Amino acid sequence: MAGGRFRELLKKYGKVALGVHFSVSAASITGLYVAVKNNVDVESMLEKVGMPGLSKKDDEIPKISSQNPQVISADGFVTEEPFHQDGVAPPPPPKQRNRTAELAASSGGALAVAVLLNKALFPVRVPITLGLTPPIARFLARRRIINNSV
Repeated sequence: MAGGRFRELLKKYGKVALGVHFSVSAASITGLYVAVKNNVDVESMLEKVGMPGLSKKDDEIPKISSQNPQVISADGFVTEEPFHQDGVAPPPPPKQRNRTAELAASSGGALAVAVLLNKALFPVRVPITLGLTPPIARFLARRRIINNSV
């Protein structure tokens, strides 16, 4: 299991492993913050990568009513189709809403959403830390920045 390997890595490399893990986390939060701030629909991107369990689809999909039906397109945008009666001019083009941007606006900002997504991506960050720590520790030992003979 990755948790046990991560603990072994911390015992063996100590501060270097923590530094690498925090650096990977900082890079992850920064990237996610930029993505959320630029209105990228992070939820649909995570679903495409294979992490669909991060959202509760039943709770988030709006209920379709006869007065204001909504359709969710493949790119994760919600399309609102306004109600119109016969004999009325065609309605304006449907609006598209980004659910990630709405969550960022409602939950206190893009940084909060980025931190929450970073927490959800912990299983992805641990293998990155496991792979990067030994080469970085060897590099630092060769440069005599750390005293470990790794």
